[in-house]
Amino acid sequence: MHVALVSEHASPLALLGGDDAGGQNVHVAELARALGRLGVEVVVHTRRDDPSLPRQVAFAPGVTVEHVDAGPPEPIPKDELLPHMAAFADGLHRSWHRHRPDAAHAHFWMSGLAAITAARPLGIPVLHTYHALGREKRAQQAGADTSPPQRLGIEAWIARSAQGLVATTRHEAAVLRLMGAPAHAVHHVPCGVDLSQFRPDGPVSPPRRDRPRIVVVSRMVRRKGIGSVIEALARVPEAELLIAGGPPGGLVHTEPEGRRLVALAEQAGVTDRVEFLGALPRSAVPPLLRSADVVACCPWYEPFGLVAVEAMACGRPVVATAVGGLAETIEPGRTGWHVPARDVGAVAAALTEALADGDRLRHYGLRAAEAATAYDWNSIAARTLAAARMTVKNFRDGGLEHESIGKGAPRRKTLHSPSTGRPTGGGS
Repeated sequence: MHVALVSEHASPLALLGGDDAGGQNVHVAELARALGRLGVEVVVHTRRDDPSLPRQVAFAPGVTVEHVDAGPPEPIPKDELLPHMAAFADGLHRSWHRHRPDAAHAHFWMSGLAAITAARPLGIPVLHTYHALGREKRAQQAGADTSPPQRLGIEAWIARSAQGLVATTRHEAAVLRLMGAPAHAVHHVPCGVDLSQFRPDGPVSPPRRDRPRIVVVSRMVRRKGIGSVIEALARVPEAELLIAGGPPGGLVHTEPEGRRLVALAEQAGVTDRVEFLGALPRSAVPPLLRSADVVACCPWYEPFGLVAVEAMACGRPVVATAVGGLAETIEPGRTGWHVPARDVGAVAAALTEALADGDRLRHYGLRAAEAATAYDWNSIAARTLAAARMTVKNFRDGGLEHESIGKGAPRRKTLHSPSTGRPTGGGS
C-alpha cells in the first residue's frame, strides 16, 4: 500500500522545540517510520522552508520526505500559511498525478484543506488527523488564539468531506461527530511513543545539583503553561527546574516568550534553580526525562500531550493540567496528578506532594511505564493503517462521499481568502 502523509508546516526533519516544531513533527515522523516497518510505501509531503532543501530526502526504510514549493522557501509561522495552501495543493496534485497513492493522510487543518482539494479530482480517498481543533483551542485560550478566522469553517468542512477521520482522544471523537462527521468515518487512534527509546532503563542526564528535579519539555509558547511551573517553583524551595524547548541553548533571550519566562523566573526569585536548555535533539529527550523526579505538563490547552506519555514510558510520574488528551492519559492517584489550568497554587501543591514521598514517586513511575505500553508506535501504526484501509474501502464502495462539491467544498485551487473567508483562486 502507498500512503501519502501530508504535513504542511510540521516536517519530520525539523529540530524540535521551536514555535511550530513539536508534537506533530514527532507524530508524523514516528508514524511514517512505523508504517514503513509494516511494509507501507510512505511519502511525507511538507512545505519547503529552505531553498537548499532537495526535493526528496530518504528518511527511513520505505519512507521519503518530499518538499513542496508553496510560498517563499523560508520559515513562516503556521498561522500565516493559509494564503500559500493553493500552491501547496497544486504541488500535491502534480506529485500525485505522477505517482498516485492509495490514500492520503493529512495532518492539521491546512493540510486537510490542501489534501482534499488535490485528491478529489484524482479520486484519492483522504484520512485526516486534526492534531488540534480550532473551536477547542479558541474556547480554552480566551482570545489568545492567533489562527486565521477561516479555520473553524474549514475544519467543519473537512469533517464532512474527508472519507476518514482520526481522533486522538475520545473527547475529540465526540466533538467531530458534533461537527457533522458521520460516526462510521471517525476512528479513535491515540498518538504513539517509541518504546525502544522512551523506556525506564537507559542513559540518564547527569545531575547538576543535589536537588529534586522537575523537568518540562515543551515548545516555548505561552499557552504551554511553562510560566505556571516557574511561578510554582517559588513554593517548592528545594527543587530545580530544567526546561527544554525554544531556541538553541543560550539563545532564550532572542525570542519574546523566552524573555518573558526569564523575567518571570527573576520576579519569582528562582533564577538560580531554573535552567533553560533550549531545543534538544530527539535523542537527548529520553535521558532528560529519566533524570526527572517528576515531569510537569501544565498547558492551558493540549489536544493530546505527547510529552506526558513519553515521560510515563520513561517511568516518570506527571503533574498535568486536566485538559485535552492529558485528562485521558494521566490517571490521578496512579500515574500522576491533575491540576486546573493556570492555577499556580495547585501546580505548586502537586509538585510539593509528589516530591515529598519517594516511595509514591517510584510506585507511580512503575504504573506509568506499564500504562504507556498501550501507546507503542507499532500498534498505533497498525491501527492507523487499518483506518486508512477502511477509508479506502468505504471510498471505493461509495459510502463516504458525504459532501459533494455542489454543497460548498472548494474545488482544486479554490481555497478560502484569508481576509474575507470567501473562496479565492481559480477553480478547475
